[in-house]
Amino acid sequence: MAGRNGKTQTIRNMLLSMAVVVPVAGFSYLFIPHDEKKDPIRTVNYRVELDTARRAAPYAVAAPEGLGDGWRATSVSYKPGDKEGSSWHLGFLDPQRQYVAVEQSDAPAGPFIDNVSQRAEKTHATEKIGDSVWQRYEGPKYDALVRRESGVTTVVTGTAGAERLKEMAAALKVPAKG
Repeated sequence: MAGRNGKTQTIRNMLLSMAVVVPVAGFSYLFIPHDEKKDPIRTVNYRVELDTARRAAPYAVAAPEGLGDGWRATSVSYKPGDKEGSSWHLGFLDPQRQYVAVEQSDAPAGPFIDNVSQRAEKTHATEKIGDSVWQRYEGPKYDALVRRESGVTTVVTGTAGAERLKEMAAALKVPAKG
């Protein structure tokens, strides 16, 4: 029985497979429509998650109201309490497409702030926004405004500039107790 070289057979099979796959991939790329002008950033509606978090959280959950045009919510989550505490996250892109997030938790403040602000460092500067005083943090990736209240730490953080962080902090509202 004449033998076949296994190596030759393997290379032949690979070349035959590529001869089938490459034209199909090329055809797919050329003829399947794709909109390169479409914005790849997905906007989310966070109303349901906000209502759920406000019912479940042991603290008053904050969310912005009355932000100007161009602000887009891009991420939302609520994690119920465990040994690390509960946490609320709401991420946005501002009109210049910079990231701004609202983070809240009843976890120990130090590790929580360090985590959500990407290790931003506390400065000596504070900002009076509305009736609250916020501590400024600055970091290589994110800057942040931090407000500590009884039972909850609120952090407004992101890549956006100080004015946008202040704009978000000023827009934060909690429901009236009733």
